Amino acid sequence: MSKKWYNYFVSVDSGAAGAEPDSASPASVGAPNAAQTIAEIAASVQPAPKFTQPVADPTSFDQIYQAAEVRTPPHGFTIFKIADMLKSEHIRELAVEIKRSSVLLALDAAGVKLQEVLEDAVRRDRALDTFEMVQQRALDQLEARKADENKKLQEEADRVLNELRSKIQANNDDVAKERERLQTWRLQKQQEERRIFDAVAPFVSENPISTGPAPAPRKPQEAPGQ
Repeated sequence: MSKKWYNYFVSVDSGAAGAEPDSASPASVGAPNAAQTIAEIAASVQPAPKFTQPVADPTSFDQIYQAAEVRTPPHGFTIFKIADMLKSEHIRELAVEIKRSSVLLALDAAGVKLQEVLEDAVRRDRALDTFEMVQQRALDQLEARKADENKKLQEEADRVLNELRSKIQANNDDVAKERERLQTWRLQKQQEERRIFDAVAPFVSENPISTGPAPAPRKPQEAPGQ
């Protein structure tokens, strides 16, 4: 657990190894609690919170804590109150040791154990981690559903596209077949016209029979402005 917030309260002073703490010193107030490791404190808290109600607004951490049943204790000393105390204009510029001593004195005066505050911090941290996993699981499930849906849509799109391509090819084949038929008929027509031309030729000075292709039909004239 690599949380920095507890460094204000839980520390091991290697430079003072073997030295006896001054029982009258402010820093010694609450020392038995402060001497506990964060691992021991975390072990005393239930491992994974259960969310008893949906979170309507994921951006509202208060809703997340409420859904995870992380309650504000009657004495009001949550880890956030401690955070506000540490940012107070009275001690925020002081050394860490003095900040820690000041907070411990305030807790002692209020009859609040430091472990209660640290447990509150652990509960909130675990609620946030659990809710993050819930959201990640929901995202993974959504991604899987959408990927499956996209696969089916792509298969449908490919099927429809293949059908359309087949229809386009069939239309082109129909046109090509009709063009070939017309060309064959034109050759036969020219032969037929030549027979008629030859039969008329002995009797006229100018043969009115055409033996070439018929003139192409005029395209409809476009309206002005089109």
